[in-house]
Amino acid sequence: METTCGEIGNESSRKPHVGFLASPGMGHITPLFELALRLVTQHNFQVTFLVITTDTTAAQYNYLHATPHPDLHIVDLPPADMSGLLFEDMKILTRLCVIVQESIRSLRSVLLSGLNNRPKLQAFIIDIFCTGVFDTCKDLSIPVYSFFTASTILLAFSLYLPTMDREVEGEFVDLPEPINVPGCNRIRTQDLLDQVRNRKIDEYKWYLMHVSRLSMATGIFVNTWHDLEPEWLKGIKNEQFFVDIPTPPVYPIGPLTKRIESASDENADVKEVMTWLDRQPKDSVLFVALGSGGTLTNLQLTELALGLELSQQRFILVTRTPSDSAFAAFFTVGVDSDDPRAYLPDGFVERTKEVGLVVSSWAPQVVVLNHPSTGAFLSHCGWNSTLESIKHGVPMIGWPLYAEQRMNATMLSDEIGVAVKMPVVGEGGETVVVGRKEIEQVVRVVMEGEEGRKLRRRVKELEASVRETLSCGGPSYETLAGVAESWKRQGCAMTTRSCMEPG
Repeated sequence: METTCGEIGNESSRKPHVGFLASPGMGHITPLFELALRLVTQHNFQVTFLVITTDTTAAQYNYLHATPHPDLHIVDLPPADMSGLLFEDMKILTRLCVIVQESIRSLRSVLLSGLNNRPKLQAFIIDIFCTGVFDTCKDLSIPVYSFFTASTILLAFSLYLPTMDREVEGEFVDLPEPINVPGCNRIRTQDLLDQVRNRKIDEYKWYLMHVSRLSMATGIFVNTWHDLEPEWLKGIKNEQFFVDIPTPPVYPIGPLTKRIESASDENADVKEVMTWLDRQPKDSVLFVALGSGGTLTNLQLTELALGLELSQQRFILVTRTPSDSAFAAFFTVGVDSDDPRAYLPDGFVERTKEVGLVVSSWAPQVVVLNHPSTGAFLSHCGWNSTLESIKHGVPMIGWPLYAEQRMNATMLSDEIGVAVKMPVVGEGGETVVVGRKEIEQVVRVVMEGEEGRKLRRRVKELEASVRETLSCGGPSYETLAGVAESWKRQGCAMTTRSCMEPG
């Protein structure tokens, strides 16, 4: 459990006020909301958390309303008129950016309304896809901070991308050598995120536009800590290239992850998972879950299931209806589940019932990772899932699906030493089908072999580092406390000036 210094400031004084806006998707909303909760519970702030309501999901609604607090105000932005703007074949990032662009048209009027007579915002915190708010906030003299919710490796690459766009001809994936990000480790072209693999598509143009605006932020929060990504943080801080951009101050304040869901949840599915885990030996269960939106093809899901069966290891398998799109569930998280028997291999559920538990669509991930029976996590390597796994001391099998997950998987295996990569990425960066025998081998290596024990020792070291950095006096806690204190001083100065103005 993280320790805190308690609330700071005089309870009788007016609490400083900070606003938040995240783009749609649990991967973006979760870290911003967890930061909002920390400001409220540890630093004596009040927060207005603005919510984009277009394409909202049941999971998002339930998460945002699960922890009510009198100083945390959730405000829905008016629904945007998306008539004629969204299409079935739209790529995920393009759809997300169009939704945000249309939804923030009402931001000025929402901010000018005084947000129910609360004090003026001392700061406004956004994620990378909400940079359209910069002009509005500048006009209203509200400092904007970006919370970069992915890894620092992606932040460094993103800061370098506008320079690459100007200087490199052709496609980045066709470069003969790995990409040399100034002052940082090299990035394999096979691991480049989907959005920059084709410079002619809309997704690339949207991504380039947003990252080009990072220098407009007053500061950049990153969901990491020094012990996890030391080289990348050092490079951004010290390399002359990043100084010259100029890069705003970068504040490592992580890992901020989803709180542990109540194990006493009335949900029958949660109870079933916890009851099953309670019966398993320590470190014996492989938890298989590919994020809030990830899906596999029918062929790959079949091979995964049969590979798990061949491995003879205990497992929890979270399944979704197969799809040719790796992110088919991104905008439908929390919808009704289906029957896995309809698409898993015939007889698989019955044959593995003594060692495995199959769960449809969703499982209480943080609770599972925190359980002593969980010995490894087969993950898509999304950054939130990665941080949750490390925070709870669970090594990983990396199965990247989309976005920057291939970068993460390579870093976790080659640099940090807490994961083994499943060979799902070909030499040209294409997705390849991994067969059941190879899946069996990798699972056995991590669950039974010496390499798995080495991974477990390393991730336990980082688990202890998490407790240290988030506790009172730790680097991440003190970094956030320092920024919070600057906002309080700014608020005091504004109040003093207001009192001195003639009536």
